[in-house]
Amino acid sequence: MLTQVTAGEFFTDATHWLVGKPLRVLAMFVIALVVRWFTHRAIDRFVRSAEDGILPQRLSKISVRGVSLGDALSLDDPGTTRRVQRAQTLGSLLKSIASGVIFAILFVTILAEVGVNIAPILASAGILGVALGFGAQSLVKDFLAGIFMIFEDQFGVGDSIDLATVSGTVEAVTLRVTRLRDVNGTVWYIRNGEILRVGNQSQNWARTVLDIPVVPSTDLVKVRAVLQEVAHDLWLDEDFTGVVLEEPEVWGVQELTSEAMTVRLTLKTAPLSQWRVAREMRERVKARFEHEGIALAPAPAP
Repeated sequence: MLTQVTAGEFFTDATHWLVGKPLRVLAMFVIALVVRWFTHRAIDRFVRSAEDGILPQRLSKISVRGVSLGDALSLDDPGTTRRVQRAQTLGSLLKSIASGVIFAILFVTILAEVGVNIAPILASAGILGVALGFGAQSLVKDFLAGIFMIFEDQFGVGDSIDLATVSGTVEAVTLRVTRLRDVNGTVWYIRNGEILRVGNQSQNWARTVLDIPVVPSTDLVKVRAVLQEVAHDLWLDEDFTGVVLEEPEVWGVQELTSEAMTVRLTLKTAPLSQWRVAREMRERVKARFEHEGIALAPAPAP
């Protein structure tokens, strides 16, 4: 009788191990794959909406001289390229994190199902995490800073930025470092954790600010009228449609000394176009001043 009971228990246990547990493990694995699939689908949807953005829809309702700003900012626009790249980078990061968390939970759950005591594993993981936290503080700091910079869209590839210590055009943004090329062609690698402040000169729109020095005896009313007319001609120029976004403004006298009277002129431009507009305006102002007989003030002595 004892032999029969023992044989029955052995058969039951064997069936449980050979059939029940593998089926449960397989079910866990399938559930993990399904959860991962739904999570990635949700992330893909989030990435698509982030790529589209809301700025083009708003700009499409604004027209400048009959041209929609939404149409003027094409897919080749640096702002659109930056937004798409940021969304794809963020999506890839979120997918990696989601997959890692899901499969880590699956691994621990499977170990618990097959009878392995997971308490030491969890304790070891906690100790390892603390050790890594102390040993790689700067690396963790760089990664966290990179995640927030990408998520907040502080800057992206193609942006012209000022980091206080160095300025230039962004060539690459990763989770650990940012690659920047300055005006002299030097490439700088800056750890994200060391970036304390960022001045972005090419996000959404920019402004050209020109200070025109003339001799103090010049008729100010005439100077303002000439500058406004030159700027208005540039505003109407078809080559600058979608580049100059608003009617230019002459703000007036910015500085007054015994040697010069400085008049400020501003133009709101598309991102990364402020320098092109500034160069064009300087050429036109010089030519028009020579025609009108308006003398520029001499440069101050060094």
